[in-house]
Amino acid sequence: MELVHSAIEWMLTWAASPYAVLALFIFSFWESSFFPLPPDPLLIAMAVANPAMAPYYALVCTVASVGGAALGYFIGKKGGRPLVYKIFKAKRVEPVEGLYRRYDAWAVGAAAFTPIPYKVFTITAGIAKINFWRFILFSFLGRGARFFLVGMAVYFFGPSIQLAIDEYFELFTLGFLFLLILGFVAAKFVGDYLTRRESGRDTISG
Repeated sequence: MELVHSAIEWMLTWAASPYAVLALFIFSFWESSFFPLPPDPLLIAMAVANPAMAPYYALVCTVASVGGAALGYFIGKKGGRPLVYKIFKAKRVEPVEGLYRRYDAWAVGAAAFTPIPYKVFTITAGIAKINFWRFILFSFLGRGARFFLVGMAVYFFGPSIQLAIDEYFELFTLGFLFLLILGFVAAKFVGDYLTRRESGRDTISG
């Protein structure tokens, strides 16, 4: 947890950089395929510093994240299981495939909005070979809803949000870490549940 906290603090140092927008784009892009940390803390820091630009920052996050999702999709599609299993454990990938079989691209939209690790869904979408354009559409909807919710909140309530974040920044960081960890736990719980469910069906059918 301390490592993640340090990584978030390092990410936030880019907020005051002349390359802040580029850094936001890169973090958002790679988070959808490789990078372990979501760009939300940097988005919030930049939006609070300049509330008038908050919608623009949210758009940067959304476009970059969907671009990274497309990369993750093609990694899964072209690399196949051997490559993907070098990145993620099979027990994390196979349950996500089960979600795609049941809910198709709706699973993408849900994962794009929640703290669930999105990269697992983008890469697995390529393995499952769900329709690419439907995948992109739901990625835009999920990621856009998530980032614009943050950006527009700062845009409309900037001063009060800025005071709250400045005063309770440490608690905010800990809360974000909690949500991040909760997302991983939720992904594992859902994965284990679906695995048991599939095993039970196989036993009955056998």
